[in-house]
Amino acid sequence: MTETAKRSATISVDGKTVELPIYDGTVGPSVIDVRKLYAETGHFTYDPGFTSTASCDSIITYIDGDKGELLYRGYPIDQLADDSHYLEVCYLLLYGELPSAAQLEDFEFRVTTHTMLHEQMTNFYRGFRRDAHPMAIMCGVVGALSAFYHDSTDITDLEQREIASVRMVAKMPTIAAWAYKYSIGQPFVYPRNDLDYAANFMHMCFSTPCEEYHVDPIMARAMDRIMTLHADHEQNASTSTVRLAGSSNANPFACIAAGVACLWGPAHGGANEACLAMLKEIGTVDRIPEFIERAKDKDDPFRLMGFGHRVYKNYDPRAKVMQETAKEVLELVGVTDSPILQVAQELERISLEDQYFIDRKLYPNVDFYSGIVLSAMGFPTSMFTAIFAMSRTVGWIAQWKEMVEDPQQRIGRPRQLYSGAGARNYVDLSKR
Repeated sequence: MTETAKRSATISVDGKTVELPIYDGTVGPSVIDVRKLYAETGHFTYDPGFTSTASCDSIITYIDGDKGELLYRGYPIDQLADDSHYLEVCYLLLYGELPSAAQLEDFEFRVTTHTMLHEQMTNFYRGFRRDAHPMAIMCGVVGALSAFYHDSTDITDLEQREIASVRMVAKMPTIAAWAYKYSIGQPFVYPRNDLDYAANFMHMCFSTPCEEYHVDPIMARAMDRIMTLHADHEQNASTSTVRLAGSSNANPFACIAAGVACLWGPAHGGANEACLAMLKEIGTVDRIPEFIERAKDKDDPFRLMGFGHRVYKNYDPRAKVMQETAKEVLELVGVTDSPILQVAQELERISLEDQYFIDRKLYPNVDFYSGIVLSAMGFPTSMFTAIFAMSRTVGWIAQWKEMVEDPQQRIGRPRQLYSGAGARNYVDLSKR
């Protein structure tokens, strides 16, 4: 944020005029600083959902919803998805710049050598019911990391923050894969240091001790892209949750567990699961007109999932990458004539041509195709959000680190517009 505001906004309340400084970012909307509004006027701002409120000053991720643009540290997401790979993107998000060859090699080594979980954590998994949802397991296991790694919970220690950051990036695939294995009753598969990040995750999910399992490079590349596309997304609900938890000086593992819990919501991380369910419900292309009419009917509870976005008012840039990835994966597994894919492609065509969708800016988002890809890979829908959480962990960590190191940071304390009962006296039970 600019040190000295060059402009100001004037607000008049009950005859009193107050000047509020305006700060300009590198790109995007400027902000009106209302921190002194209550002290000077006795009024708060009212913004349910905080959709018009900047909660922090960040240099990590930028979204231009009107242009359909997503930048990680200034780099367009499509370039990173095509030309980079997930661990390089992790380095970029955590440290601000693309790494040199030596820096990347060192970072990959540090992540690779931290992928194992404390052996006692296997007992922790066994405390869950066999039919526990993988996200329920991840919420518990991620939070429990603080009970096993006491040497990286002091957030005032720079070295401990660094260790915790690397540990979470390294261990989250193992946590997610073991949650999957536990849910299907198969033995845990330990990480392998000879595999890359994405391939290692898939090996832990789909291999068994009974026979050799080789991860197809196309599948590994698709998984790497999924993780890259979901690595960060500015101040969304789960990221804001991580920052809010962190503002109380909670340990990093607890903060990330809070993010996992928030992401679990069907309106957030569970949207791709809902989208796949919708495509299966439609079933075939010839039934699309029926569902389009239902979507346009205000009195019908049916909604087209995977279209539109809270921020993007244009085509979600991540959806374009996922569309190509879906074609590659479905071709590999031999289902290019998949009815679900045909329904998805026809829905996308309609959304880009039908005036109803155009007027409402209901373009396909990343959830529209990611569910198809993950399903084709062999993952059950219950794992979709867990994979999202694994991918988003690095973004949460980068945002958490930035928050902890921000000298302006204070404990989060949203205010409210109280509309309940006024002060009243207690009435004895016998008189009620």
